[in-house]
Amino acid sequence: MTILGVSALYHDSAAAILRDGKIIAAAQEERFTRIKHDSSIPANAIRYCLDAAGIAAGEGIEAVAFYDKPITKFTRLLSTFCTTAPSGFKTFSMAVPSWVKEKAWAAPSIERVIRQAGVKAGRFYFPEHHVSHAASAFFPSPFDDAAVLTADGVGEWTCSSISVGEGKQLTMLTEQRFPHSLGLLYSAFTYFTGFKVNSGEYKLMGLAPYGTPRYVDDIKKNLVRIREDGSIWMNMDYFGYLDGLAMTNDRFSRLFGGPPRPPESAIGQREMDLAASIQVVVEEVMLKMARYARAITGKRHLCMAGGVALNCVANGKILAEGIFDDVWIQ
Repeated sequence: MTILGVSALYHDSAAAILRDGKIIAAAQEERFTRIKHDSSIPANAIRYCLDAAGIAAGEGIEAVAFYDKPITKFTRLLSTFCTTAPSGFKTFSMAVPSWVKEKAWAAPSIERVIRQAGVKAGRFYFPEHHVSHAASAFFPSPFDDAAVLTADGVGEWTCSSISVGEGKQLTMLTEQRFPHSLGLLYSAFTYFTGFKVNSGEYKLMGLAPYGTPRYVDDIKKNLVRIREDGSIWMNMDYFGYLDGLAMTNDRFSRLFGGPPRPPESAIGQREMDLAASIQVVVEEVMLKMARYARAITGKRHLCMAGGVALNCVANGKILAEGIFDDVWIQ
């Protein structure tokens, strides 16, 4: 069976061809357009993968899998606006045109690219975002069975999850739902320290060793409650991503002694200390999630995926703690 997998329309669009469960070809759109984090429909990547897999004109693909459910994601946008209205109208009015113009039409756009190559497209599938994350970690891993931990900003509603993989089966056991998101918490600090959200998080992680984690208590007292299973509750009074155009608001600024650092300006001790502090918090949450995953799955191996799983320092702590015999990260 030949499957085309596609991710697009948010950041880092990509395509891949799988045949009988093995990856035959994969590519990111930015490699062809030279646009970093290109989020457009990955037409070039799709054409490359079809060619690399030897799928000629007149042949067919049995299935096409898109990495999330666009309509469910749009439902979240509508629901969030209804909850925060009228304060979130500007954000809502800016987001809707891109949905009407492009994001709601992902499947027809992908099918058009495939047909232009003379290839027949099979049935389209829309797995949930975090199911796609979990699958991208477990199925290519060397493990026959494993616990699977995913964490990022947000998919449709899910922000992090714990699943169990066994053979060809993958079952989600628990999930953390929007707006209480470890990824968005980290991105709020990415924004506040002057880096670009969904791009500069690695810079925040790299800045952490230069600072002192003196804000940990402030973060845990005012911004986030951490439960023993690794789930969190965030105090939305300090954040702007629900009803504004910025990740944080004035109350967040007052808590940390002033406004966000302007991008490309000098990095001060405050930014270093903030980076060190949020790194400590992320590590605590990830370790608790990992321990809980081991407890509820009973598995000896762990797979990880999602933006937060790119935090290699936190990943190293999980491995060093010996919670699992081995860890495999997408």
